[in-house]
Amino acid sequence: MAEAILFCALKRIGDLLIQQAEFLGKVGDDVQLLQTELRRMQCFLKDAIAEIRDVAYDAEDVVESYILKVVSRRGRSIHTIGNMLATWEVGSEIEDVKAKISNLARSLETYGIRPIREGDDSRFAYEGRQQLRRTYSHLVEDDVVGLEEKTEELVTLLVKEERYQVISICGMGGLGKTTLARKVYHQSEVRRHFDSFAWAYVSQQCQARDVFQGVLINLTSPTKEEKERILQLRDEELVKQLYQIQWEKKCLVILDDLWTMQAWNSLRPAFPIGKSRSKILLTTRNKDVATYVDPKALIHEVQCLTEEKSWELLQKKAMLPGGHGIDFTWERLGMEMVRHCGGLPVAIIVLGGLLATKHTLKDWEMVYRNINSYLRRGKGHEQEFGGVSEVLASSYYDLPYQLKPCFLYLGHFPEDFEIPTKKLMRMWVAEGIVSSVQGETAEDVAERYLDELIERCMVQVGRRNFIGRVKTCRLHDLMRDLCLSKAKEENFLQATHLRNKNDPVAASSSMVPIVTPMAKIRRLAIYLDEGANRCISSEYEKSSHLRSLLFFYAKEVGMINWEQLKPVFNNFKLLRVLDLEGFKTTEHLPKAIGKLVHLRYLNLRNSNLVCLHTLDLSFDLLDGLQRGEIPNVIWKMEQLSHLYLPKSFTINGADKLRLDSWNNLKTLRNVDARKCCIKDLVKLTNLSKLGMHSMKSYEELKVILKHPSPILNSLRLLFLQIWGETVEEKDLRQLFSDCHHDFYRLSLGTVLSKLPEYNSFPPNLIKLTLWGSRLLEDPMPTLGKLPHLQFLRLPNTCFGKEIVCLTESFPRLKYLFISNFPKLEEWRIYDRAMPSLLELQIRRCEQLKKLPDGLRLVTTLRELEIIEMPNGFLNRLKVGGEDFYKVQQVHSIKLWARSSCF
Repeated sequence: MAEAILFCALKRIGDLLIQQAEFLGKVGDDVQLLQTELRRMQCFLKDAIAEIRDVAYDAEDVVESYILKVVSRRGRSIHTIGNMLATWEVGSEIEDVKAKISNLARSLETYGIRPIREGDDSRFAYEGRQQLRRTYSHLVEDDVVGLEEKTEELVTLLVKEERYQVISICGMGGLGKTTLARKVYHQSEVRRHFDSFAWAYVSQQCQARDVFQGVLINLTSPTKEEKERILQLRDEELVKQLYQIQWEKKCLVILDDLWTMQAWNSLRPAFPIGKSRSKILLTTRNKDVATYVDPKALIHEVQCLTEEKSWELLQKKAMLPGGHGIDFTWERLGMEMVRHCGGLPVAIIVLGGLLATKHTLKDWEMVYRNINSYLRRGKGHEQEFGGVSEVLASSYYDLPYQLKPCFLYLGHFPEDFEIPTKKLMRMWVAEGIVSSVQGETAEDVAERYLDELIERCMVQVGRRNFIGRVKTCRLHDLMRDLCLSKAKEENFLQATHLRNKNDPVAASSSMVPIVTPMAKIRRLAIYLDEGANRCISSEYEKSSHLRSLLFFYAKEVGMINWEQLKPVFNNFKLLRVLDLEGFKTTEHLPKAIGKLVHLRYLNLRNSNLVCLHTLDLSFDLLDGLQRGEIPNVIWKMEQLSHLYLPKSFTINGADKLRLDSWNNLKTLRNVDARKCCIKDLVKLTNLSKLGMHSMKSYEELKVILKHPSPILNSLRLLFLQIWGETVEEKDLRQLFSDCHHDFYRLSLGTVLSKLPEYNSFPPNLIKLTLWGSRLLEDPMPTLGKLPHLQFLRLPNTCFGKEIVCLTESFPRLKYLFISNFPKLEEWRIYDRAMPSLLELQIRRCEQLKKLPDGLRLVTTLRELEIIEMPNGFLNRLKVGGEDFYKVQQVHSIKLWARSSCF
């Protein structure tokens, strides 16, 4: 992780050298020398991890603090005493950091610490653990739960499915991949089908020669002399003989615990994939590795056990009586403890082994009180597993350096929290953890990194959006414990609860009781429990080095006043990420927020601010500026990339919210046209997502949409709400003509005279919402021709009596939502219309008497939801109803009356 922190610090300082050159001025050369010195540090071992980490952090602090001082004096001469003093101070601080680096380098050299290559540290850390984790084919477990169907399925694939030569078992550490592979390996049907068998434990530090020798010995069952001969073979001969025997005979080879593509590259020459009757069954934590071995391979993903199966496994491992033979109190305690395991078999086995040695209720209660500590250490199974945390930590240690801080950042979020992936990735970028790489945008890199964490089975997918991208993700409880543990070790973040007595409680599960100096905390997550009456405990108020601050609220947290957040604005001036989503207050946003000049991510979504404060000239950072130049305060946060304004706010005074200084802004939502300077949007040429509402007419838009429109040329997503006047077809055509080729999402709330022809729409439109359009003509023939449309929402859109989905219309549509068509009487669907539809919702179309007959031809439909429709309509769709034949193929049918569901 030290190399990851160094990498981020180097990247951040490099970015500052480019972006903030005017403020660095004469100290720019010193900053470049500092960057060079840090680069030299990257080649040293992690023996000095704490010192290296602190030096890297100190370097960031020096540069960013200097920029803060200069920005605070913007408008003054560079030769003022204040600026000259700031320049002298930063020069002195840079010299101090360079001296620390030099001293550390000398110390490392004195102790004989040598430069290493990427990944060498993992090898040294794992030589001991590898022996503990080594697997053997003969160790068959009797007490196996939840694998019966999976075993049968894999056996069938191995002996009856000729098209799969490679079958992969994937999943996070501790799920039982090796146990499943062993069960399959020893099945009698498998033993009869294949001629020869071999089991090879590959591990993170793959030794190809050892694998070749072991597999060849297993497949040939040699005499003692023949075995000696095999051990003496050169690598080329080993590979040749191993390849030949798999070509000639029908062999099954288990490759257990394959970690990387590089490992497979070293093994590949010995396996005739696609050219023989032999097969490979491999286990891996990384789905990308499985696909790389054989793109045609079948991948079997192992899932966590259900609560019922978890309890069954614990009963077996703890040697408890089955059925009703256990006392209720013991069972209740056991069920509570097994929930802590989150369905992870290795954790349940560790717990069961421990409980098998405890014979009194008092002993069980003691285990319950210390459950997390026992699971972490793996007490009772040290030789087998080395502790649950060590099983999971293997995946962390194998991460490339750029992914480690991304994983640790997930520790901010509470247990069982569904993490919005867009939010997460934007925070990574804002923090500087992720940046652009060789033409890839930072957002694209962040998405690639998240996908890799998912493929490595370290992060679980929550929900996907309408085009299949991951919308939310989460951490398994024990993986989150590991995340917090490593984050503490690295001084990466601190997570704490504030309860009604304002006593901060560490949010980790006490896996690693490490005390972090409060003044040096870099990232802080605060969970406000019910009854909390302050936001930040006194011990964190002086944490001036904070880069990220995230708040999470219990449902019933009371109103909070901004005075409690004074430390955020007065002390945390290096903040890059501030998340106040859902913040409850009846007050205005304080003007002191303008002090956060490094802020790049501010989230006020779902807050209930009643006033966005207008700046007055008593604010100390603005000495020397003329009255009227600056109408508000948020403009000063020039590094913002994503800003979600409250859905409703007011402005003190007559001035409107100024928007023109955010050149880096990519997302801007909830822009109220009545309270914001709309003309300023023209200057936001990097904006890709924009949401505006409360416009009185389309004429207001024309101020920023003058042809050719620079803002439309960058947008990919647009939300518009226009009150009052009807928007003409020609205006829509003009709007669409300036859209970027990759524009994919439009939400338009306004009255429309008519839709333009389909070829006037953005060519790659995927998601479309038209609400309040009140079209008299049927919109379906036009919208059905949009080639890439996958999501269509039409609330209060059509005032006609009939809509028609023509043959082969809507070729990619997956989700269709129709509501409030007050005059709709008939809907017709022709053959081959909507061939990809998955979900259909119809709401409040009270004149529609029945579903179209053509819906029975939409065989892909999986979910149908009918809401607030007449009883006669609903009754036709029930089992035995007149229209049930149209929907009998649908997996889920929900019929909602005005107050109930059938």
